[in-house]
Amino acid sequence: MEIKIFKNGCPPQAMEIRQTVFVDEQKFVDEFDEVDDFATHFVMYDGERPIACARAFFDTKENAYHIGRVAVLKDYRGRHLGEEIMFFAENELKNNGADFVTLSAQTRASGFYKSLGYEPYGEEYFDQYCPHIAMRKEL
Repeated sequence: MEIKIFKNGCPPQAMEIRQTVFVDEQKFVDEFDEVDDFATHFVMYDGERPIACARAFFDTKENAYHIGRVAVLKDYRGRHLGEEIMFFAENELKNNGADFVTLSAQTRASGFYKSLGYEPYGEEYFDQYCPHIAMRKEL
């Protein structure tokens, strides 16, 4: 597996993965936003096939780096690839001076992020009718 970094907009490979996972499977409507234009995007490949993605950006509201839109294609789930792309993104952010990172987890996925060292903070909230919780990790 190889992970590539894209810094000039959301690459089509990440858009395809997110379309499949978040729009087609999970029925989110507003998946793509202006953050895609300035975020750093990470895409994992199995050979030539894009199979997982994530994005990261500096969130001025939180005054912290934020990782989001973490997705793994269904055929590749259960192989710890989500962990791998998260650790890769965290390492990139740490190398860019981040002391900690935040994310907005679907509540049903919060256990995954807890297993990676993230701690929830604040109240649960809804994003597109799906419960989420803010989480944070010291790097």
